[in-house]
Amino acid sequence: MYSKLKKLADISAAIVLLLVLWPFCLIIAAAIRMDSKGPVFFKQKRMGRGGRPFTIFKFRTMRVEAVRDGRKLADVERMTKLGNFLRKTSLDEIPQLVNIVRGEMSFIGPRPLPLEYAGSYSAEQMRRHEVTPGLSGWAQVNGRNQIGWAEKFDYDLYYVDHLSFLLDLKILWLTLCTVAAAQDVNHSAMLTMPALTEEIQLANKGDHHA
Repeated sequence: MYSKLKKLADISAAIVLLLVLWPFCLIIAAAIRMDSKGPVFFKQKRMGRGGRPFTIFKFRTMRVEAVRDGRKLADVERMTKLGNFLRKTSLDEIPQLVNIVRGEMSFIGPRPLPLEYAGSYSAEQMRRHEVTPGLSGWAQVNGRNQIGWAEKFDYDLYYVDHLSFLLDLKILWLTLCTVAAAQDVNHSAMLTMPALTEEIQLANKGDHHA
């Protein structure tokens, strides 16, 4: 029952926010187009509830150029000044309101991860997909990009097992505080969370054989 009410509240709130924020979104879109060549939006296939794939939307924060002189550019080299600001303020996430209206995401839930990680989860970690992914989650307010993958998954599973209105309300409040303080956006000296590591995959394989 709560999941259905939550979805209705999510969609209603997302529609209202889109109506209020669309002029601001136009300004951001224009700034991105002037700042660097490339599309306004970043699109990527992510894994949603039940393992179903969907396309996530964000404002683009990096230059399109990924290789220079035969060398793959690091995220810190591709990130624009505007993009860095958008990430620190979480404004790059605004287009995901469209994902919420479409029922693919919620305001609160485990962050949806790229489809390429599908074969890296253990059976237990796959349980994070039993709920709708969100803009923010229990892992995001407990370290965001400053914690490792294994710990992120533990927080995600805690959320799945303790889903409730009060927990969602707590995460929402902590998210607002975290965003306001621009905390834990970057992982160490990097600008983005490193890919799901080979060590995690090997550890999961070891669990399967245990």
